[in-house]
Amino acid sequence: MQHAISWFEIPTADFERGIRFYETVLGLSLKREDMGPMRLALFPREEEASVGGAVIHMEGGNPPGPSGALVYLNGGDDLSVPLARVTAAGGTVLVPKTLISDEIGYFAVLRDTEGNHVGLYSMH
Repeated sequence: MQHAISWFEIPTADFERGIRFYETVLGLSLKREDMGPMRLALFPREEEASVGGAVIHMEGGNPPGPSGALVYLNGGDDLSVPLARVTAAGGTVLVPKTLISDEIGYFAVLRDTEGNHVGLYSMH
């Protein structure tokens, strides 16, 4: 199956702080790797052909901030669960859980600890 997204990177100013934010909000563990000058914390995925992405840090790389592309991460079975963790993890909910339609589900937008704007999506 082809996906609209094949890979995404969420830049950080403080690598460990960025990792803690996503691990706390999404309730998962990211796998740390170094690739030359880039440090990565990979989001888990079920198979190699699935969409992949990482929290990254690289001197001279893209700076974190609100004006980049908006990536929507899987918000699990109920979007309310990860959204409830955002503030305690150091982020801000910018757009609360919002119904798109009963057939499509819900979305929300947050600002992470690095200043990035990131979306969350869930059917419930």
